[in-house]
Amino acid sequence: MMAPDTSDDVPSCACKGVRRCLVCEGLKEKVQPEASESKIVHHFLYDPQSRLAVGKDAQAASFPFSGVFLWENFISEEEEKKLICAMDQDVWKESQSGRRKQDFGPKVNFKKRKVRVGGFSGLPALSHKLVLRMYQESALAGFQPVEQCNLDYHPERGAAIDPHLDDSWLWGERLVTINMLSDTTLTMSLEQGLPELGLTGEVHVAVHLPRRCLVVLYGEARHKWKHAIHRKDIHVRRVCSTYRELSAEFLPGGQQADLGAQLLNIALNFQGSPV
Repeated sequence: MMAPDTSDDVPSCACKGVRRCLVCEGLKEKVQPEASESKIVHHFLYDPQSRLAVGKDAQAASFPFSGVFLWENFISEEEEKKLICAMDQDVWKESQSGRRKQDFGPKVNFKKRKVRVGGFSGLPALSHKLVLRMYQESALAGFQPVEQCNLDYHPERGAAIDPHLDDSWLWGERLVTINMLSDTTLTMSLEQGLPELGLTGEVHVAVHLPRRCLVVLYGEARHKWKHAIHRKDIHVRRVCSTYRELSAEFLPGGQQADLGAQLLNIALNFQGSPV
């Protein structure tokens, strides 16, 4: 049986600092949105066929946008049903900005750069055949996930994830995400713009994510461009699973190779439960 969202009838919220969702905005009133100065934003749409960022304004020139790989219909409708059913039988923990989450990975303190096994027991069983399928694509050659994070987005909670860069001390080159239950848009942003192209304001590139697709971020899209899912792009429930690999420091030849080998050995037994 699926665990209840909260321990009572009052909606809960895990937002901290500047993070907010509809729960804390509408009920707790603990966060007042700050007035933001108007700024110039150039909007582009990613074309997976040409791998160009195409200007929404007819006068804006297109430019190559590297570091994004899309695999449509990576999972079937039946697989999606099984995956969501399995997730909903586990506990969803409240997370920031209206999201709920399930973590399958080591215990990490990114500020202190410390990592330990903690309660990590491996990736979930249903992920095994998905990881094997990933190996069919050259862009995912040698991909060994050491962590899986499931995120649950509901429009009723105003769920979103702010623009951010994923850690690169522990996590490696590729971020792999499976998008489920609904289409959405992944917004890539570059605050400093692209002055070499005459784009002096902030640049946004919208990457359309079809339901049941897999998306990989690597290279500049991983390390230079921030990525986000905005509240306006969550229309119905959306669930995603993101898989992360280890950085060079935790691989053979790295300073923490032994710990990395231990973590991978646990992860790839595919017998895990959320931590």
